[in-house]
Amino acid sequence: MGRLIVAVAASLIFAGQTAAQDTAEVALVKRIFADLQPVSVAMNTEYCGYIGYDVNGVLIASDPTMGGADSCLPDDPHTIDTLVASYHTHGAYSDAYFNEVPSGEDVEGDEAEGIDGYVATPAGRLWYVDTQDMIVSQICGIGCLPRDPQFQRDPEFAVAQSYSYADLVQALND
Repeated sequence: MGRLIVAVAASLIFAGQTAAQDTAEVALVKRIFADLQPVSVAMNTEYCGYIGYDVNGVLIASDPTMGGADSCLPDDPHTIDTLVASYHTHGAYSDAYFNEVPSGEDVEGDEAEGIDGYVATPAGRLWYVDTQDMIVSQICGIGCLPRDPQFQRDPEFAVAQSYSYADLVQALND
């Protein structure tokens, strides 16, 4: 599986796989989140699942699993033959914790499964979790996915375009 290396000014640069395959993956993820994000925000609940290929080599997504306010454990993806990535929402905006970036636990969970991941935030950002290089990168920023109308920018935390795992954990602990 190719890995998303960096997102630059709305262009995606890919290595190891054709851009059409990775573009299809991102398009599928955006369709999933277009449907899930409004429900996730309204219910203040995370939803999660998997993306991969069925036995015929068709890119598909598992049905979403409903989680809790700050976590989600996807069901076993019975229709997926080859797992590629996870996907999950971060629920509604809350000033109690910072959910506009993937968490260290998000990255660690994907790494433990040996897959990459996609995360949708309350502001409508879409993140890619690259577990080979341990980097999280914004595919698109505020409002590229449906967003929580209650979202407010944190004046003390400027969201970067990407983070190494170490920098992410440090930024969230500061």
